[in-house]
Amino acid sequence: MTHHRSVALLVLLWAAALIPAHSFAQQEEQPVGKRKVVNRIVPSYPQLARTMNLKGTVRIEAVVAPNGAVKSVAVKGGHPVLVQAAENAVQKWRWEPATHETHEPIEFSFDPK
Repeated sequence: MTHHRSVALLVLLWAAALIPAHSFAQQEEQPVGKRKVVNRIVPSYPQLARTMNLKGTVRIEAVVAPNGAVKSVAVKGGHPVLVQAAENAVQKWRWEPATHETHEPIEFSFDPK
């Protein structure tokens, strides 16, 4: 019985070691920031931010489909009043076509001047 438990434990450890390697391989299939933007929309400065004299940077990561369209947008940082304007603009961006989807980092600087 002890031998069976040892074998089962070894199999579990071996399987657990394979899981992170598989996850890393999937991440490598989706390069970051390698595609050229072919249609870039500048975000409008929100009126509330202008009233507050708010300035700052918004960081976004767009997942871009092989056809160049934005598949999804994830906010990585920035003031909440500015984030929506940045997201709305990026949703309209288009990249050059590719054979696979990519993750594209984008940064916007907002300044009321």
